[in-house]
Amino acid sequence: MNSVFLLRLVLDSVAAGLLLFAFAYFWQGNASHEWAGIGMFAVLIVHNAFHRRWFASLTQVPRAKRGKFNVALTLVLLVGMLALLGTSLVISETLFAGLRLDDDFTLRRVHAGIAYWLLIVVFIHLGLRWPLLMAVARKLFGFQESNAARTAILRLVAAGIALQGVFSALALNLPARLLFQISLDWWNFEESVAAFFLHCMAIAGLCMFLTHYSMLWAQRRMRRDAM
Repeated sequence: MNSVFLLRLVLDSVAAGLLLFAFAYFWQGNASHEWAGIGMFAVLIVHNAFHRRWFASLTQVPRAKRGKFNVALTLVLLVGMLALLGTSLVISETLFAGLRLDDDFTLRRVHAGIAYWLLIVVFIHLGLRWPLLMAVARKLFGFQESNAARTAILRLVAAGIALQGVFSALALNLPARLLFQISLDWWNFEESVAAFFLHCMAIAGLCMFLTHYSMLWAQRRMRRDAM
């Protein structure tokens, strides 16, 4: 496996881990939350530096519908991250406290809402790359040939995770947060920390599952219409 590609995967995993860690605000406190955010943005700068040629080719390379959707989603992710960074600077209590605005309640709600939407967008972004991730996994585990039984089992597991993702979204009251609502119905980290992250991973599985199979359905429909 190419060392640069492997490094990119590691950096992407670190960025995703820091993003999830930052969501556990009431577990790790404000200072750790802000340091996690700074670390995530630093990794994302490196991530975008690796993809500078992709950004340069946006107006030059003709793309299929899947590619256009990927471009649009990436631009939404970029704008969302910039908005997240901007709101984080003016509500900071530790690292950038000098920039903090006095009346920041509304900005905190906007910051939280943007963060949850970005979480969903990141998971969809990963869902678009599911075939690539599976190819890497097969190479790492030495699966050289396809196996119908293994494929069926993995699909059942993916479907089970996606189903759990629906219940996890309700357990974390995700709909209210996506609507920028402030709710006291939040996770009790004194009872369990691991369960919170497992719920987040299940939601990730749900978004990736829906994205991957929606793309497959769209591609098959396009091929059928072209016949």
